[in-house]
Amino acid sequence: MAASVGPALSREEVDRALARLGAERDAVESALLSLQDHPGLRLLDGAGLTGRTQERWAVAGQGLPMLWALFDRYSEALASARAVRARKARPGAPELAELSELLTGDAVTVPGGAPDGPQRLGAPARLVERVSLDGLMDRMNAWYATVLEVVSAADAVWTALPARIDLLIAELRRVQTLAASLGVRVGTHPLGDDLDTLDGELGGLRTEVRCDPLALWRPARVPAQRGTVPDGGALATPSGVVDTERFDLAGRALDDVRLELENLLRLRDDAEERLQGVGDLLQRADATLAEARRARGEVLAKIAATEVPAVPGPASALRERIVVALELRQSGQWYRLAPLLDALEDAAAKELARARQSLTEVTQPLAIRAELRGRLDAYKAMAARLRVAEDPEVLERYEKARWLLWSAPCDLRAAAGAVARFQQALRPAAGGPDAGEGGTAQDGSGQDGASAGGEPVDGQVVDGRGQGGRG
Repeated sequence: MAASVGPALSREEVDRALARLGAERDAVESALLSLQDHPGLRLLDGAGLTGRTQERWAVAGQGLPMLWALFDRYSEALASARAVRARKARPGAPELAELSELLTGDAVTVPGGAPDGPQRLGAPARLVERVSLDGLMDRMNAWYATVLEVVSAADAVWTALPARIDLLIAELRRVQTLAASLGVRVGTHPLGDDLDTLDGELGGLRTEVRCDPLALWRPARVPAQRGTVPDGGALATPSGVVDTERFDLAGRALDDVRLELENLLRLRDDAEERLQGVGDLLQRADATLAEARRARGEVLAKIAATEVPAVPGPASALRERIVVALELRQSGQWYRLAPLLDALEDAAAKELARARQSLTEVTQPLAIRAELRGRLDAYKAMAARLRVAEDPEVLERYEKARWLLWSAPCDLRAAAGAVARFQQALRPAAGGPDAGEGGTAQDGSGQDGASAGGEPVDGQVVDGRGQGGRG
């Protein structure tokens, strides 16, 4: 037996050491039994491991048998010490020396090496070693840490990911079915390619989770820093997190594809109605252009010396694009129809606005003539209130303006000047005794008779596009 490493222990120290070591032995036994029943251990034993997990388990997999072997050595050594202590109620010096050697000396023979414990360069590997009970406990702690790290990390990954991946793959299958119903396939549309890529990524991720779970585990600290045998036999959980980054990225990518496909699905349901709306807009634009062409002929016949803008023709190119859209709808190419239909709706709205603008520009001379006629009637009523309607000059100017406005073709410049001169003929009468308070004649709208409606006065020029039109 090797010599004692120090002075002999007293009886009290021996009893305290035996109690401590006994409690540690019971804790180790409880921890080993819990580890042996760990679900991660059973999964590791039955899995076809690859990669990092295979490398780690090649070492850690030897740990549980080694732990039980070391535990047996520990139990035997502790039983031997207890037997020596039981010889005498008050052990003498020989017994205390023997107990000191058993409890504190290198009295236990164990297999050589420790988990992840490299040999010195050039030194031969030792088959057996002699260690103390405390050293043996440290060695069991090291093996326990190695096994627990791999078992708990693999179990954490297997608990967190497989069910979520299976749900995501099930959602992928549903989205792929939706894509096929919309004509979105691999090689024909980017969304089809995205789904095919996601299918490969999720399949690879599921295989990796099953065969190499440690590739998806991110420890908070290096394994050697944790994993001692816990008090009371409870398993210590390694500090770390399951790496779900690739899973989360795949989930977000699948959501994006699904949203785009749902937009195409809504397009399929609404395409007929939207195409009908485009057709209705074009029909209204055609009717407006037809009205503009009719009005242009009327303007050219009734208004003299006026440049009337030409009326544009129908949007034939737009109708050709509608035919293409109908063909895409018929063949179910919704992903191609979506941008085309958006463009058609925008172009049809612009076409209707263009037709309305053309009608407004073409009919502007008629609106100006109608406004001048209205002014002339208003000034005639004013002349009657001022009792100058039978005045020869007033009557002459009224008839002149009326003849110009009701003749065809109508000269708008001359007619505007005649209306202005008729209005000016009323100004002397506006200052007479029958005028309103302040000596200013007012028409029915309460405006100054000299400038009612903003009409032109002598010397002003009104072109064919009108001035201050009220029509």
